Parts: sequence; structure tokens; C-alpha cells
Amino acid sequence: MMKKTRFYRKETQNGWVAGIIAGLFCALMVLFLAPKAETTQAVSTPPGSFSELVKQASPSVVNISVEKVVRGRRGAPSPFGSDDPLREFFERFFGNQMPKDFKQRGLGTGFIIDKEGFILTNNHVVESADEIKVRLADEKEFGAKIIGRDPKTDLALIRIEPKQPLKPLPLGDSDELGVGDWVVAIGNPFGLGNTVTAGIVSAKYRQLGAGAYDNFIQTDASINPGNSGGPLLNTAGEVIGINSAIFSQSGGNIGIGFAIPINMAKDLLPQLKTGKVIRGWLGVMIQPITPELKDKLKLEDEKGALVADVTKGGPSDKGGIKRGDVIVGFDGTEVKESKDLPFLVASTRVGKSVTVEVIRKGQRKSLEIRIGELKEEKEPQAVSEMRPYLGMTVEELTPELAEKLGQSEVRGLVVVQVDDNTPAAEAGIRPGDIILEVDQVSVENLDQFNRKIGTYKEGDTILFLIKRGEVTLYITVKIWK
Repeated sequence: MMKKTRFYRKETQNGWVAGIIAGLFCALMVLFLAPKAETTQAVSTPPGSFSELVKQASPSVVNISVEKVVRGRRGAPSPFGSDDPLREFFERFFGNQMPKDFKQRGLGTGFIIDKEGFILTNNHVVESADEIKVRLADEKEFGAKIIGRDPKTDLALIRIEPKQPLKPLPLGDSDELGVGDWVVAIGNPFGLGNTVTAGIVSAKYRQLGAGAYDNFIQTDASINPGNSGGPLLNTAGEVIGINSAIFSQSGGNIGIGFAIPINMAKDLLPQLKTGKVIRGWLGVMIQPITPELKDKLKLEDEKGALVADVTKGGPSDKGGIKRGDVIVGFDGTEVKESKDLPFLVASTRVGKSVTVEVIRKGQRKSLEIRIGELKEEKEPQAVSEMRPYLGMTVEELTPELAEKLGQSEVRGLVVVQVDDNTPAAEAGIRPGDIILEVDQVSVENLDQFNRKIGTYKEGDTILFLIKRGEVTLYITVKIWK
């Protein structure tokens, strides 16, 4: 009887121990297996191949070649001294002038967005082009014309007229793109034809200092010269960006490339098709809020855009915004950083009345502002196209341009470029100088300036009244023979 009892107790103890061991094993399984399963779900598996995606997308990617005539600089002196034996050779063949006009060629990429032949690319690919040719994946070539351009976002819409419907690329949603997502770039690097590279999204919302509307996608997918204007695709084969720039000291890819978000292009497409992009204008100069400014202005945080100046007579001036205000809200949207405001204003319909939230000396105020139209600056006209040759490029000074240059003067002409080894450079004229008078005659527009300059001949000396910063001075420019 005792033996049986002892045997029973021993089995009972063994069962109790086995239960504890089984429980510990289950706990360990929960601790180690559950996180592993969760991690497997969080990390996407790298695609085994992009070949099917490329096969579907390549027919919609086009190569773009452009040609433009660059005007040679005439009237410049011989680079040789009077006793140099090469002087006679130079004058015999060039007639004491620089070489004549020449053609400059460039390459880029684009992609088809509809069956009718509309193609998206970069503005810098087709800007100032005299001739544009588009070559499809099947080697067919077409002449193209520019439908609309937007230098501020570096976007351009061109069109070809195919005999048969084309295959467009689907446009995705760049807002849904995440850092670490796989992307594929297709382009025409170095004129080699369609080339495919792959990588991941390295960052979003990058600003490169290219303009007020910088908002780039950064990727390590190889982007090289000639890729500009090509599509950046997600793994579903949708366009989520337009390859635009590289960061490199050598001109080649070093793993940092930038693309314009496709959502920005989709917002502008209706206006690009009309040939003109119209943007809203608030009429303020803004700057980010630093920790020092936050303390000085007694702000709670560094959110918002600090108003550094207000354009006189502009929408903000009329609506009551003052220098020193901090804009923290625009039309119901919070302004977290100063860079947010230009996007919000630019995309607002001209004439719309919006509520602008500002903090003024610690007090929050709501102001009603009627949005104006941002006037585009006129294209600069080169004085070098006229005679006599001066070697500088000037542009009419507008209130917007004066504001950008920090000039109090709002009339006259601004010098935007001075060529080396020219009469203007020799006289000491600099980019940023404001031309107020030519031989004591006031000039306020290019027509007046051109007419006045056209009265001079080689060997004459012209007296310019220049404003340089806060200083006004006279400069004489002698026209070379």
C-alpha cells in the first residue's frame, strides 16, 4: 500500500514539473516568435525583378533632343596684342569679331501622359529651344512643340502629333510615397537611350534652393545627365516623380538624385495645357523663425512664417498684414514652416478671399485677404543683340524684381549679366546695377534704352547714371572699334 502511495505521489510531482516546463516553453514561444512574425510583416520583401514593370513602362518613355542657336558675341577685340604674329591671322579669318552664331544641342527624357501625344518633361530640357525632336521606343521620330512651361517648378508640357494613339503612363500619388519605398528611374543618360536604374526613396520634401517651390523627392536610384524629365516609378508602375536634378561635383551620379513629386505636376497640368500658369500672390517677404527670433518675439514655438516686409499696395498691405507678423494659418491650413506658405498661396485661386491667421505681439488675429495674381517677370532681352555691342544683359525693373534684389528704386533697368572682356566689364558695370540714365536722358524701359543705345557708333563714349545699392554714380563706357 505504501509503495503504491509513493508511486502515485512521484507521478503527481512529475506531472506538476512537466506543466511548469510546458508553460515556460509557451511563454518563450510568445516572446520570441510573435515579434519575429510582426517584423516580417513590417518589412516588405525586395522585388525579385523589375523586368515586367520595365516592359510595361518603356514604350511610354521618350528621348528628347533639342537644338538652339547661340548668338556669337560680335565686336569684341582681338585677344592678341598689336605685335603678336597671330593677330593678322585672327583678323583675316574673323574680321576682328568673335566667331558667328552656332548651334547648341541637348538631350533629355520625357514620358507620355495621354493617347493624344502630350508629354511631360523638365522645363530646363526644352527652354529656349528652337527645335525639339521626340524619339519613341520604336525609333519613330516626331517634331514637338511646347504647349506650356513653368520655370518655377521646372515643368514643361510638349506635344507631338502621332498617327496612332500612344500608350500613356499612369500617374500615381506622390503623397502616399514613403521613405524606404522601392523606385525605378527610366531615362536617356548621356544619350545612350532608355536606361533603367532602381533604388529607394532616401527622403522627401527636400529643398535645394532652386526656388520658392522646392519640394523634391530624394532617391539613390542612379540619375545622370540626360535623365532629366524621365519618370520615377513605384513598384506598381505608376509615375510618382519626374527626375530633375543630381547632386554631384563631378557631373555624374553619386547616389543622390532628386525628382519633382507628380502631384505637383498634376495640379499644374490644366494650366500647362492652356499655355500659362497663374499663381496666387500674397505680397509679403517671409523668413523662417529661428530659436533666437522666437525668444525675441516672445513666441511659444518656432512654427509659422515671419513677415519680413510687405509689398506696398499688395494684397497683404490692403488686408492689414504688417511687418513682424507671424503667419501661422492660411485658409484653414496650419503653417508649420515658412516654406509651407508659398505652396499654399501659389495654389490658391486669384481673387479668392482667405482667412490668414497671424500672431502680432503675442496676440492672435484673423485677417481677410483677397489673393492677387503673381505677375511673371519678363524674359531678359540681351543688349548684345543690338549694335553697338556693350556686353551686358539688362531687364526692366519691376516692383517684384526690386523687392527680390532689395532695391528701393522701382524704375529703370537692372543689369542681370555682364560678359567678361567687354566694354561694360572694362568700365566696371556689375550685375545688379540699376541704369537710371543714358547720357543724362532718363530710361525706364527697354524700348527707350534700345533707341538711345542705337544712336551710338563704334568709338563713342556713353555716360551711364548707375545706382549701386544705396550709392548713385556715373560710369563711362567706351564702345570698342
